[in-house]
Amino acid sequence: MVKFAYASILLIPAAAYGFAPSITSAPVLHNVGNAISSRPAFASDKRRSIAPLSMASSSALQMSDAAADGEKSLGSKIFEVYTKTANAATTLFPLWTVLFTAIALKKPSTFDFFTTEYFTAALAALMLSMGITLTPQDFVEVTKEPSSVLMQFSLCYGMMPALAFALGKAFGLDAGLLAGMVLVGSINGGQASNLCTYIAKGNVALSVLMTTATTVGAILMTPFLCKTMLGAVVPVDAAGIAKSTIQVVLAPIAIGMTANKFFPKIVKAILPFAPVVGVVSTCLLVASAVAQVAEPILGAGMNLQIPVLLLHLVGGIVGYWLPKLTGFGEVKSRTMAIETSMKSSAFGFLLAKLHFGDYIARVPSAVSVVWMALTGSLLAVVWRYIPVKEDE
Repeated sequence: MVKFAYASILLIPAAAYGFAPSITSAPVLHNVGNAISSRPAFASDKRRSIAPLSMASSSALQMSDAAADGEKSLGSKIFEVYTKTANAATTLFPLWTVLFTAIALKKPSTFDFFTTEYFTAALAALMLSMGITLTPQDFVEVTKEPSSVLMQFSLCYGMMPALAFALGKAFGLDAGLLAGMVLVGSINGGQASNLCTYIAKGNVALSVLMTTATTVGAILMTPFLCKTMLGAVVPVDAAGIAKSTIQVVLAPIAIGMTANKFFPKIVKAILPFAPVVGVVSTCLLVASAVAQVAEPILGAGMNLQIPVLLLHLVGGIVGYWLPKLTGFGEVKSRTMAIETSMKSSAFGFLLAKLHFGDYIARVPSAVSVVWMALTGSLLAVVWRYIPVKEDE
C-alpha cells in the first residue's frame, strides 16, 4: 500500500549503516559510534604468523590497516555528528512546530503537495516509528494494570469536555465557537501523543493503548457528549473510524513490532532515525492541517486563542497531577498528561466540517491543531530532561 511504502522509504535506508543502539532506551539518540568494530583481529594475527614478510609487504599491510581504521573512524565521526544534530533537532521540536505553522499561515499553498494520501502516510510513518520500539510483552504488561487506561479515558471524556465548556462560557464565546470548543474537548487522543510520550520518557505502549481506547471510544462518547452538552447530534461514521484506526494506528504499530521481533538487526539500525521521522511527520501534519484553514485561524482573535491554549495546557497539568495524587507513578503520570492534553484536533475539524451547520464551529478545532502540538511538544521536551527517579 502507498502509505506503508512511503513510511518504509523514510525509515529503511538507515539500515545500511548497521548501527545498534538499545531499543529499550529513552528517546535520546545514543552515540553508537563506538559500537562500530575496531580493526579486525586477523590482521595482527596474520603479521605474527607470517614472519618472513618483506619490508614492502609489511608496509603495504600496515597502510591497508591504517586505511581501514581511517574509514571506520570517519564513519564513527559522521554518525556522532548526526546523533548530536538529531538530538538538538528533537529538543527543538516546539520551534519546528511554530516555524511550520507560521509558513502554513503565511503561505498555505506551500503545503498543497501534502494531499490526503500523504497525510495518512505520514500518520502511518509516525506510528511505525513508534511501533519498532515496542514488543508484544510491553502490551501484556500494560494490560495487567487497566486502571491506567480507565483513568486516562475518564480524563479524556470527563474532565476535558467539562473544561472546554467552562472555558468557552468564561470567555463569552458565541454559540458556534462554544460548540466547536466542546467538540475539541470531546474527541479522542491524537496520534502525535505517542511521539511526545516517547520524547518525554513515558510509557509508549501505554500511550498507544490509551490512544486506541479513546479513538474507539469516540464512536460513542463524542456524539453522546455533544448531544448532552450542546443539544446537538453529531453523527460519527463508526465503520470509518474503525477502518482509519486500523490503517493509521494499529497496522503500522503491528508491522513495527513484528519487525522488532523477527528483524532485530534492521530495527536496531533504524531506531536512531525514528525520532527524526516522527518530528518531521508531525510538523508536516500540523502544517497541512493549518494551511487548509489558515484564514479562519488568523481571524479567530485572542478571545479564542487563549481558551483553546488553556484547554490543552490545563488539561495537561490536571492530567499529570490527578494521576500523581491518586497513586500512579511518574512515567504513567507523564503518559496520561500528554494523552489528555493532545487531542485529535484534525479529526475534530473534520467532524465540525461535516456535521455542524455553523461554519464558525470548525474554527476552534483549527486553532487547536496548533496549540495542541505546541503544548504536547513543550511538555515532552521539558520532561525529557527531568530524570525519572523511580524504577517502573
